[in-house]
Amino acid sequence: MRALRRFFLLPLLAALTLAEDNSIEFLGGPALQALCWCSSSTGAPHCGASLTDLNKPLKINLNSNANCVWQIQRNENQTIRLIFSYFKFSPSSSCETESINVYDGPSSNSPLLGQVCNNTDAVPMFESSSNSLTFLIKTNSVAFARNFFVFYYFFSPETTHCGGSLTGPNGTFISPNYPSSYPPFTYCVWNIQTAKKSKINLEFKDLFLELDQNCQFDFLAVYDGLTTNTGLIGKVCGVSRPTFQSSSNGMTVVLSTDYANSYRGFSARYTSILPDPPEPDTSLTCSSDRLEIVLSKDYLDSLGYNETHLYLNDPTCRPVSTDPVIFSFPLSSCGTIKKDEGHRITYTNIVTLSETDTIITRKKMVQIVAKCIMENNSTVEVIYVTENNLIKNTTSVGRYNVSMSFYDSDSFSNPVLQSPYYVELNQTLFAQVSLHSTDPDLLVFVDTCVASPQPDFGSVTYDLIRSGCNKDDTVVTYPPIEHYGRFKFNAFRFLRSFSSVYLQCDILICDSTINSRCTEGCISRRKRDASSYTWKAKTVVGPIRLKRGLRAADHSGTLTKTDAEETSNLQGKSFYILSFVALISNVIIVAATILKYYRRQPAYGYQKIQSSY
Repeated sequence: MRALRRFFLLPLLAALTLAEDNSIEFLGGPALQALCWCSSSTGAPHCGASLTDLNKPLKINLNSNANCVWQIQRNENQTIRLIFSYFKFSPSSSCETESINVYDGPSSNSPLLGQVCNNTDAVPMFESSSNSLTFLIKTNSVAFARNFFVFYYFFSPETTHCGGSLTGPNGTFISPNYPSSYPPFTYCVWNIQTAKKSKINLEFKDLFLELDQNCQFDFLAVYDGLTTNTGLIGKVCGVSRPTFQSSSNGMTVVLSTDYANSYRGFSARYTSILPDPPEPDTSLTCSSDRLEIVLSKDYLDSLGYNETHLYLNDPTCRPVSTDPVIFSFPLSSCGTIKKDEGHRITYTNIVTLSETDTIITRKKMVQIVAKCIMENNSTVEVIYVTENNLIKNTTSVGRYNVSMSFYDSDSFSNPVLQSPYYVELNQTLFAQVSLHSTDPDLLVFVDTCVASPQPDFGSVTYDLIRSGCNKDDTVVTYPPIEHYGRFKFNAFRFLRSFSSVYLQCDILICDSTINSRCTEGCISRRKRDASSYTWKAKTVVGPIRLKRGLRAADHSGTLTKTDAEETSNLQGKSFYILSFVALISNVIIVAATILKYYRRQPAYGYQKIQSSY
């Protein structure tokens, strides 16, 4: 049925539009000749008119080099509304060379109300402050057919009662008298504004306006924003159900009608489109001694907060930087909560975003939970954000800072800085493992240490300590003390002339406030598996070399050319002596073998057996 009605309505609309179009005063060609009161020196007529009608539509066609003035004035105590519902300038023109200037008064010397150019992104409307108004159209020298449609009418501002402001998250609005016919000379403006960061979706459930090709008579214009000067999204007329969407939280809708052919208008509904929750633009860095939380200023702005609204567990700890916002503090400070979870230790702090200087608030309270997890030879950094129980998280990886060094005595005060470390065979060596952390409640334990002649520990290895038990008779371990694990052993060398010794140790780090693997000492493998520790790392030190090798290396480096020749001669003489000794030894061995053979022969001789033949 609706389609059938449209089938009959569209031809009727077209006929009515044609009738209205024929009633419009046409300015240009022969009709324009009648409005010209003088000619230029080149014979081209000057154009324009003085208009006194209460309302009038004008269709204007111009070519190049036009300079036309229209004056509108009437002895009425009313103002004038002038609407350019269609304009077509030369495509290459600019505001400097081709434009429409509108003046608030009886001449072009009156105050300028505004300008319309080729790049005007709107359906321009101007209102005078009195009963007179002037507009001037000028064109450049480019040969091009310019077309304009403009209509004006006198009105009393106090009689305008339509349009308004809409600020809810969604709503509806209709044209005047809907679903009855809208009144003539209507100009209604609706400003729609929703929450920040949202967009607006506008849907027309019904729209029935006068139809014409360029929507010149009755039209509905939609703007992206809260102004009608720019940002035109679309202009519609006729029968349709269009939809529009803004790029921000503001939209403007304008209904403009002329004096004839009124229809039922429109019914529209708008809804606000909230953006997806912003992704937390945050980062967390954990080290052995510090925790650093970074939040971007844009992310805080999207939540409606700034650096003054941020607090750690200890609110006296403040950011060290504000753009971006950075909290950097020792692990055991600023209210950080430490928790032992068997095979790992966690350090947790919370950044709370809230307004504390107001009695009420309508903002969500946001909590950013930063957690450092020390486990499995690494530091797992977890940060997540809670907004009304919505949790988002990111992770990254770091590690404890552990090192191992040799010292020159059991006071462990002077580290050995040389590398390789040259020692005497059976010399006592002092080794210390150090944890570099600001947490005073951590304990270091040397669980296993193996020696190898190669730095990759891929060849033969030798156990010094295994599962906290001393496997070498010379090893002595010291009780764990704060962030240090210490032991000593006597220097040795590997057989097969390996020149270096490397040490690789497995280090356990525990919470000293509870019973842990670090306080159990030497245990069996089976019992050790059932024990707990916080974190395990491998550290390598070496190489260790015997001083004999150092002296040999120093001596070989100081040989002179003569020394080298004498050494070569000695090597040659030694070769001849060894050859002679080997020859005499072979002769003696052969003679002994022959003598032994003859001594084993019987006293009688061989007897020939007689043949039976």
